[in-house]
Amino acid sequence: MPRNKLKKFAEIDKFPNVIYRSDSIAGNWSNTFFKNNNPVTLELGCGAGVMTLELASRYPNRNYIGVDNKRARVWYGARSALDREFTNVAFITTRIELLGEYFGPDEVGEIWIPFPDPYPKPSKSNKRLISPEMLGIYRNFITSDCVFHLKTDDQKLFDFSINTIENEKATIQLISKNTHDDPAVEDDVKIKTVYEERHLQEGKAIQYVRFTLD
Repeated sequence: MPRNKLKKFAEIDKFPNVIYRSDSIAGNWSNTFFKNNNPVTLELGCGAGVMTLELASRYPNRNYIGVDNKRARVWYGARSALDREFTNVAFITTRIELLGEYFGPDEVGEIWIPFPDPYPKPSKSNKRLISPEMLGIYRNFITSDCVFHLKTDDQKLFDFSINTIENEKATIQLISKNTHDDPAVEDDVKIKTVYEERHLQEGKAIQYVRFTLD
């Protein structure tokens, strides 16, 4: 393992804004971590936390949690949040299918899913972040009015996601086939992640859907 990565692992273990274990945190984010009752937003597959940090800076009266199982990537976002003295930001390093262990009922009011792994093989479809299996996990800890945001450049994943949402009898609030050229899409959706910058440079259209689960 590269020395730089080992150094980051040693540092991130001491970061107060990074959560590794679910013990005593599920259902207690307001009391034990954020020390307020502000609504909670998740970014799934946050990587370096570009969207998490930008949203946190725009909305200081909301709490933001980035989730990723790649600790070396999370280091960048966690380090930046500490340097900028953000008190409304946390990170969880875990697999997303285990998130139910980290939250209690009605604890999350918004979920962003920017550029998730498409898992193109049909045998892996249950790992897609908008799938019946994953939506079932989210239902255990979201509020009744929780808003979901999905962005992707992958057409097959987008079609699969829309089909799943419709089959789950969810309410689609907005669909955009070209996010950055669509005036109906709010500015928050146009925050560019690292992958998004790359896809835009390649001339790819970014698709977006916003929905709630009934």
